[in-house]
Amino acid sequence: MKLQTEKGEIHISSDVFLSVTGAAATNCYGVKGMAFRSKTDGLVHLLRRESMAKGVHLTYNDDETVSIELHIIVEHGVNLVAVSRSIMSEVRYIVSKTTGIEVREVNVFIDSMMAH
Repeated sequence: MKLQTEKGEIHISSDVFLSVTGAAATNCYGVKGMAFRSKTDGLVHLLRRESMAKGVHLTYNDDETVSIELHIIVEHGVNLVAVSRSIMSEVRYIVSKTTGIEVREVNVFIDSMMAH
């Protein structure tokens, strides 16, 4: 991702962008972690902190905004709508504040639930 400022260009690698996004999502109440569906067995797996970027998909839009898709695992018994809204708000805020890039949309996919 490239940002043009009055003082020059700033380049943000996809890895950094994905890490910021994954960290913002997993810090929300009720989120156990990022999810990844295995192509070999079709099961949903909880990703470790170092690989949580696999649960984030980014689309760079023509208008220099970004659309974010998050695949998460939540704690059993939480209000799914409330948790999703919280994630959408937090990710939009943290990503914009940290990177300076406008977030067009945040889509949350709850792939699984886990016991506390």
